[in-house]
Amino acid sequence: MLPPLRDVIARHGLAARKSLGQHFLLDENLTAKIARQAGDLGGRHVIEVGPGPGGLTRALLATEAASVTAVEIDPRACDAIRELQAAYPVRLRLIEADALRTDLAALVPAPRQIIANLPYNAGSPMLVRWLHQATAWERLTLMFQLEVAERICAAPGTSAYGRLSVLAQLTCQADIRLRVPPSAFTPAPKVFSAVVGFAPHTAQPEPALLAAMERLTAAAFGQRRKMLRGALRALGGQALLEAGGIDGERRAETLTIDELRRLATVLVAGFPPRAPAG
Repeated sequence: MLPPLRDVIARHGLAARKSLGQHFLLDENLTAKIARQAGDLGGRHVIEVGPGPGGLTRALLATEAASVTAVEIDPRACDAIRELQAAYPVRLRLIEADALRTDLAALVPAPRQIIANLPYNAGSPMLVRWLHQATAWERLTLMFQLEVAERICAAPGTSAYGRLSVLAQLTCQADIRLRVPPSAFTPAPKVFSAVVGFAPHTAQPEPALLAAMERLTAAAFGQRRKMLRGALRALGGQALLEAGGIDGERRAETLTIDELRRLATVLVAGFPPRAPAG
């Protein structure tokens, strides 16, 4: 019988730290529901980032997952997960490391998934890193602040649509699977959270195209109130837009992902062209 999570928190001095973006999930029914959002985990190797006291970890171990690898930077939480390892010595592995500096795909064989309640202060950069290796993942099931989740899944023409929407939807089918109220967490955050499911597309953009899309969206959405010919001046401005067949008076949030892909393809092709020598 595993000890109550509140006892684990007290024993290891695991008061949530704002500097680490920590908010713990202790409701077993909720953690089991989150684990179910990933589908059948039979035979899958699951990576969990930021397990904290191990609430979601327990739910993942209760599935048919072949293994669960917990990546944790907080030494206090690592001690709590080591305690859980005693009950699951074969299927649970702990990696004490910063997930942002770790090649997670190299930790476990395929088929692999990431399932995590991400730290609020690092969720977006973690996601962008994993999108760059989308082919490595069968699925990602990740919890963010609701505002971030809505940005990820936003459609063109909406106020939430931006750089994160484009990068996520270029590489994956993304949808909000579950909304979670502040009261579900200890301590309770000031905002709602949401679980987003990511199913990587079979065909992925080439690394050069994805890098060009990052440059393009950073410029376009970094000055989203400007018309594109102004926002993209550093990348070629009106000439770039004409090469991609896009009206320079439009604004970034009106562009579909296919239109942005067209502009990124122009960048990859070597725009602006070099002047002939001599």
